[in-house]
Amino acid sequence: MLFEALVIDLCKVTSISRVGQLTRLGWDAVNGIMQRAVARGLARRAAHAPVNLSVDEIAISKGHHYQTVISDQDSGAVLHVVDDRTTESLGNFLRELEQPQRQAIQTISMDMWPAYISAASTLIPEADKKICFDKFHVAQHLSRAVDMVRRNEHKSLLSGGDRTLSKTKYLWLRNPDLMTDSMYAQLERLSTARLKTARAWSLKEMGMILWTYVSRHWGRVGWTVWYTKAIRSRLEPMKRVARMIKKHLWGILNAMHHKRTNALAESINSRISRIKHRASGFRNAERMRTMIYFHLGQLDLYPRS
Repeated sequence: MLFEALVIDLCKVTSISRVGQLTRLGWDAVNGIMQRAVARGLARRAAHAPVNLSVDEIAISKGHHYQTVISDQDSGAVLHVVDDRTTESLGNFLRELEQPQRQAIQTISMDMWPAYISAASTLIPEADKKICFDKFHVAQHLSRAVDMVRRNEHKSLLSGGDRTLSKTKYLWLRNPDLMTDSMYAQLERLSTARLKTARAWSLKEMGMILWTYVSRHWGRVGWTVWYTKAIRSRLEPMKRVARMIKKHLWGILNAMHHKRTNALAESINSRISRIKHRASGFRNAERMRTMIYFHLGQLDLYPRS
């Protein structure tokens, strides 16, 4: 038992191959210890009644193969990992909760993936007040729209020999709070050049400022004004995002009101990426699931006498 505890400690800080070298165990033996540890931890974990949930998907291999990761926003623990990103991926987890536990859920943060929305809307009482669409997901759509406007305008300007937008891609995408003085000065010069990209960037930043609102009423007023400006901008990429935001505004207002984002899920995804890199990938989805629970499940992994 002491030796198995030692192997568990080593697995927390290095790869299975390296643990095997240090302990003179084969890969399968070390993997078996990890699997037993995770099984023990999951069996010992008391029935958990999460109040604030995060839901996100991670790519496990090429070809659009995903796993859904459900985590507790308050503790940071991964609660459930399941293959695919279908309605059932989230629905099965929610069905395992008792009705009072589902009733007690205050928020569930996610991106705008229809399958997750459908599962939460069906199984969580008053879900229309609890589903929170992620701020950074909206920001990603707005940034892509700005970049699309920039690319189209840059191509048009280049045809006339104008290189105004050359090497400015990351300037438009960077958070203004993180800009250097020289970058900010360059942005100010470009903003006065009557560029379509400058108008798109201005709309993006206006949208980000709206996330400081807490009141659903004033948030709705602010986004309505923003939507009108975006639709009248004659910038097709921004108009597409505006229509998407209008369709999902109810969940955006929930996120603003509850001050919830999916930052925890994004952090977990980054940690999973580091685990994958250290392991040089995984043989299959089950191995990946075991590693996620082992490192991020906050489980009691050690053997007991």
